[in-house]
Amino acid sequence: MRKPFIAGNWKMHKTVAEARALATELRDGIGNAPHRVAVAPPFTALAGVVEALEGTGIEVAAQNMAAALEGAHTGEISASMLLDLGVKLVILGHSERRHVYGESDELINTKVLLALEQGLEVILCIGETLEERESGKLKDVVVHQIDSGLRGLDEKALGRVTIAYEPVWAIGTGKTATPDDAEEAHRIVRGRIGELYSAQAAESMIIQYGGSVKPNNVKGLMAEADIDGALVGGASLKAADFIPIARFDQ
Repeated sequence: MRKPFIAGNWKMHKTVAEARALATELRDGIGNAPHRVAVAPPFTALAGVVEALEGTGIEVAAQNMAAALEGAHTGEISASMLLDLGVKLVILGHSERRHVYGESDELINTKVLLALEQGLEVILCIGETLEERESGKLKDVVVHQIDSGLRGLDEKALGRVTIAYEPVWAIGTGKTATPDDAEEAHRIVRGRIGELYSAQAAESMIIQYGGSVKPNNVKGLMAEADIDGALVGGASLKAADFIPIARFDQ
């Protein structure tokens, strides 16, 4: 039985004080949820949120990391720096990193391997644009991003990866894939994991849905057989929205 995993990606929102205040609200409203919950504040707020959530069941993730451990990489944050703060999880390959900041499949794969090597867990984001979906390329895009993102990864290490399927056309647009649409994509992801690794690996893989998840649609999405959680964007910025999403089954 796969354990649900709800994560909130705060993106470039919240000062340190605002992030700590939200973390405190989540601590009081979610506490020790029966399933996995995480939040991903901006880099500047990571230390404060780690401190505010200490002793709770809510994990703290980073939104990205460098493809190197140290050196002349102005503006970058390394895996060791994240670990030093108490962060145990990192989001990689988000569509905004791919499409806005030009991160290649090869770069994302380098980051995935490095993060796992250093002891971080990974949420690997994949997903198609509206043009790709409308031209019938959903499966091709998803399979390619899985293959490239996981290249060089053995099945043991795969157990520390969560895949987040995020249709690019539904991120921050208010549009949400129907549960049937989302389930179709998740089924493709699980099938590909089975082809690359094993039936057991596919059955164990946690696959989140991301794309305008809200309190009023999370239950329908989570009712699908292959949807194991959510990577929540805008709705994770307010406790009043994120708490009912995190408590979707209560």
